[in-house]
Amino acid sequence: MNGYAEKILHVDLARERMTEEPFPEEWRRNYIGGRGLGVRILEDTVNPGIDPLGTENVLIFATGPVAGSGLPLGSRYDVVTKSPLTGTLTSANSGGKFGTSMKRAGFDAVVFRGRAERPVSLVLDDGRAELRDASDLVGMTTSETSAALQEDLDDPGASVACIGPAGERLSRIAAIINENSRAAGRGGVGAVMGSKNLKAVAARGSGRVTVADRDRFLALKKEIADRIRENAISGGGLPRFGTAVLVNIINENYILPTRNFQSSHFPAAENVSGERMADTILSGKMGCQTCVIQCGRDIEVEGKRTAGPEYETIWAFGPDCGIDDLAAVSEANTLCNDLGLDTISAGSTIACAMELSEKGYIDEDIRFGDAEKMVDLVRRIAYRDGIGDELAEGSFRFARKHGHPELSMSVKRQELPAYDPRGLQGHGLAYATSVRGGDHVYAYLIAPEVLGSPEKLDPYSSEGKAAWTKTFQDLTAFIDSSGACLFTSFPLGAADYGAMVSAVTGYDIDGAGVLRIGERIWNLQKIFNLRAGCSREDDTLPPRLLEEPLTEGAPRGRVWEREPLLDEYYRVRGWDREGRPTPEKLRELGIGEEEAVAVP
Repeated sequence: MNGYAEKILHVDLARERMTEEPFPEEWRRNYIGGRGLGVRILEDTVNPGIDPLGTENVLIFATGPVAGSGLPLGSRYDVVTKSPLTGTLTSANSGGKFGTSMKRAGFDAVVFRGRAERPVSLVLDDGRAELRDASDLVGMTTSETSAALQEDLDDPGASVACIGPAGERLSRIAAIINENSRAAGRGGVGAVMGSKNLKAVAARGSGRVTVADRDRFLALKKEIADRIRENAISGGGLPRFGTAVLVNIINENYILPTRNFQSSHFPAAENVSGERMADTILSGKMGCQTCVIQCGRDIEVEGKRTAGPEYETIWAFGPDCGIDDLAAVSEANTLCNDLGLDTISAGSTIACAMELSEKGYIDEDIRFGDAEKMVDLVRRIAYRDGIGDELAEGSFRFARKHGHPELSMSVKRQELPAYDPRGLQGHGLAYATSVRGGDHVYAYLIAPEVLGSPEKLDPYSSEGKAAWTKTFQDLTAFIDSSGACLFTSFPLGAADYGAMVSAVTGYDIDGAGVLRIGERIWNLQKIFNLRAGCSREDDTLPPRLLEEPLTEGAPRGRVWEREPLLDEYYRVRGWDREGRPTPEKLRELGIGEEEAVAVP
């Protein structure tokens, strides 16, 4: 089948048995692949009330039809599971080449169930799958694990997705790392992998991704590459300075969260900016497979070359912790990649601890601006050493344990990223309503509210933001399911993604069809979360962002205005006032009568 390997691999880790099944045609048309496929499988197989770190949870690696096709920026895959951090149905998206390697190995998705009695790794090799003993890999960092598996396979080109010590120790903010620096980072997916005694997945293969309409595909390939290069964001700022180009832009708009969101402007931001990186430690660019942007950074610090930090990482270990030391931020980033931690949650949890310490709520001396302490805490979180054992649970559980959950800057217990929603009404709504918890890439309203893409919106106004948020959420769900990178959305729109997937698969999907598929995926995630116990009360922001106005710059005096924005969002979605999809909406989306009648 064009665009697909046409196989889903099911791995029963407890029995060390594997079975294959075809990728159902109905699922391909209704959920495309990647995130959508993972959401469909998880909704069908997992009781929302289960313990995310128990044996009943399921871990899904899935990629979409664009991955491996050769289209620009077509190399992504998703990890889907019930999150141990939030309790929601989560997906974590990553690039590199693992998605393409899994497809070429002959599989669209791998579904892991149960827990292995011994540490294991899975090798996908040209249509074959083998579980191998991984006892000798236990305790290794992600880079050591990748190197060991590549040596064992006698193939330095094999792609490896694995966990480090943080995942082995079930940190709720543990990530899965592939190609040493690409992360399926959010929601604690690495902890779920660790809970299954699964250390790594390696993939290689010679399979080719065929396309349905070769002429249309080749024309689109050139057109998309040209539009990416001609766009001011994807062809200008990102390739020149990487995602860290945002540091100065966001700071100048007074929406750069500083010292655990106590303020929104960092006077020393220039010291950790993309421009400063380019002038000091940058040694080259890098990108995922088939990437024409090359937003990744290679850096060299004190003679050591590593992958450079992204914008969110710079913010989390920099301004959010009151630190302007680029070398220390880079060291923290390298540690997170090697030890297997989500940089956003790790940095934000440390920032939360810094505020708790400075206010006398904990005995540990952890101060804003202490770069050495920050780096040490990253290590301690990964190994659950001392106070790191508490921090490994994430900021919400840490702050709640010490009597001040309001100091966790999180939504649904997942730490917020690097934009202060008090100056961004639409982005604040995207944070509050995200079905995977505090998040920026499920609906990147920064594009219209700050960057003016596809048009400039007033960031301080709530007018029309509910509809904008819904559109961005639905579009992103489709993009994640296709296997394409979100950065293509700067020059492209819904109709373009429909054309891409249609050219590859032979399906006939227009812009409206793209958004309808994305809406179906979004609603299915919402249903799972409702059954897991989420409610309207969870669609909100931390009290600080609702009650403490900003004090500087253009957004001075502003907070995020939850009401009546949330009501409008529910109305636009076709949900009831409590945020529950109505039976009529679910039947309209073709999700199924059984889901429609089972929403709590």
